[in-house]
Amino acid sequence: QVQLVESGGGLVQAGGALRLSCATSGRTLSYYTMGWFRQAPGKEREFVAGISRSAGSTYYADSVKGRFTISRDNAKNTVYLQMNTLKPEDTAVYYCAAAPAYKAGSYSYRDYNSWGQGTQVTVSS
Repeated sequence: QVQLVESGGGLVQAGGALRLSCATSGRTLSYYTMGWFRQAPGKEREFVAGISRSAGSTYYADSVKGRFTISRDNAKNTVYLQMNTLKPEDTAVYYCAAAPAYKAGSYSYRDYNSWGQGTQVTVSS
């Protein structure tokens, strides 16, 4: 099992940038496909970005494509989400999640079985 702790959230103006980090512990990070999800008040949790175990494949929700970049450093047991050109509609709690390696490419939260506690991102207009 892997444990996940997110950091880097905060308040930023529209057009600004933030970088979220997800520090992992427990089982080696390279065993897992990793993803970022978000949940805004009153809305369902939605997929944001995912990355395969070796970082050979990344995939994004259409709403963030071209603005967000997911990356990972398996040696540092850390996954990142660089968020640029932020919009008020990006406001949400952001969660890091882990899925078995063979689930690479999955957009479904049901395939991710380890979750962090979340970090709040607020984008003001």
